[in-house]
Amino acid sequence: MGKNKRIYLSPPHMVADEKKFLLNAFHSNWIAPLGPHVDKFENEISNYINIVDACALSSGSAALHLAMRILGISSKDIVLCPSLTFAASANVILYENATPVFVDVDPRYWTVDLNALEYAIKKYKPKAFIAVDLYGQSCDYDLINDLCEKNNVKLIEDAAEGLGSEYKGEKCGNFGSLGVFSFNGNKIITTSGGGMLVSNNEDYIEKARFLSTQSREPEIHYEHKELGYNYRMSNLLAAIGRGQLKNLEDFIEKRRKIYKNYFDALSPIEGIDFMSQAEYCKSNHWLTTITVDQKITNLSRSQIIDNLEKENIESRPVWKPMHLQPLYKNCDYIKNGERDVSAELFMNGLCLPSGSNLSYQDQNRIIDIILSLF
Repeated sequence: MGKNKRIYLSPPHMVADEKKFLLNAFHSNWIAPLGPHVDKFENEISNYINIVDACALSSGSAALHLAMRILGISSKDIVLCPSLTFAASANVILYENATPVFVDVDPRYWTVDLNALEYAIKKYKPKAFIAVDLYGQSCDYDLINDLCEKNNVKLIEDAAEGLGSEYKGEKCGNFGSLGVFSFNGNKIITTSGGGMLVSNNEDYIEKARFLSTQSREPEIHYEHKELGYNYRMSNLLAAIGRGQLKNLEDFIEKRRKIYKNYFDALSPIEGIDFMSQAEYCKSNHWLTTITVDQKITNLSRSQIIDNLEKENIESRPVWKPMHLQPLYKNCDYIKNGERDVSAELFMNGLCLPSGSNLSYQDQNRIIDIILSLF
C-alpha cells in the first residue's frame, strides 16, 4: 500500500487571484525586475499595515540587510538580537562586520526577555536591536521602544513571521525605524521568494530603492558612487504577492482556527504546553508550536516528530538558538538569571503542520496520531 499524501509544515496556498495577476504581468511583457505590479504591491502592503512606504525586495534577508545599511551599522558597532530566531536575523549583522550579542527570550511568550534586553543595552551600548515577532507573536513594543529611545538604540522589527499579526490593535511591521517581512514559500503569504522593507521614514525607503538597484546614479550611463545590491523583486513575483495579499485575512483566520483545534485537543495532556498568546498581541499563528516535557509525558519531542514522519507528516523542532549554532559559538549571550529559556524551548519545542490549506480531516489525523502516543 502506498504512503499517505505528504502533509507539509506550511506549504504555499494559492487561490485564484495569483494566476490572474501573474498572467497579466506575463502578457504585458513586464517580465524583468520592477514594473507596475511591484509598485502596486508596495502600495497595497503599505495600506494594509498602515505605514508610509515600502520597498519590495528579493527576500526578507535582503530587507534586513538593507535595514542595517540604512541605519549605518558598521564594524565598530554591536547589534543585539534574540537568540531564538532563524539565522537570517543574525547573519545580517555579520554582513556589515558588526558584532552580534544574543539575548534570551521570555518563557511565556518566546519573544525577547525585557529584563535581559535592558541589561544587555546597558552593558554593551549597542547601535541597534533586531526585535523578532516569533511564529507570529509580537514583541512588547511600548516597553522596547521606551528602552531603545532612552538609550539611543535603533530598532529594527523583524516581522518576517508576523505579517497580519497585531500589537495593541496595530499591524506588526510598524514598530521600529524599519520593519521587515518575508514572502518565502513557507510564510503566511508567499511570492515564491521575496521580502519587503517598510518604514514611516520615506527617506529610508528611498535609500533602500537606491541600494537595491546597484546604487545606480541618475545618469544615462551606468554610474556608481557607492556599493549597491541586486535586491529588487521582479514584477512576476509581485503579481503573485498581490493575489496572495487579497487572501491574507482569510489565511490568518484559517491558521487561528488550526491553532484552536490543536489547543483544544492537546492542551489537556499534562506536560504539553502551547506558546501563550500575549494579552497585547493578536497572533497570525503562522505556526502552531508546543513544548513537550519528557519528565512528565515519558515521550520526547523527537519521538513525536519521528512518529508523524512515519505517516508522511512534516513537523520540526523550533528554531535552534543562535548561541548554540557553531557559527556564533564565540558570541556573548545574555540570560535573565541562570535559566536558558531559548535552549529549553529548542530541546522541547515542536512546530506542527499549520498551513492555511490544511484540511480539518488531515489536522484531526495529526491530532489522533499524537494522542495515540500517550
